[in-house]
Amino acid sequence: MPPERLPPDDPREWLNRARSNLLRSRAILPGVYLEDLCFDAQQAAEKAIKAVFIARGVDFPFVHDLARLLALLRQSGESIPPEVADATELTQYSVVPRYPGATEPVSAEDHRHAVASAEAVVAWAEERVGAE
Repeated sequence: MPPERLPPDDPREWLNRARSNLLRSRAILPGVYLEDLCFDAQQAAEKAIKAVFIARGVDFPFVHDLARLLALLRQSGESIPPEVADATELTQYSVVPRYPGATEPVSAEDHRHAVASAEAVVAWAEERVGAE
């Protein structure tokens, strides 16, 4: 059952969405492409990062580029730990791998790494939003 929906300007709603994507990223099911699960990992990280923007009262662009988003957060005075900065590699899953033949299939190891990276970003964002 999904959590109670909150207003879109509430960082907790963005974290709810991030957690939803994170749960889906872990759901290895027959017939589901790992690329799609990695897209969910990327989305979890992106929404978690945007939750931190909202908690800080800082505007953000609606882009999928995690490096750009983290750079903007850093410019706003937010400290970005290494495990969160490493998540910028998830950007590669934001568009191209979702289409047939655009890239090589994602390996099981790549998928595990993507999920672990997204988990680190979501945990960091939960701490940041909870600290506000």
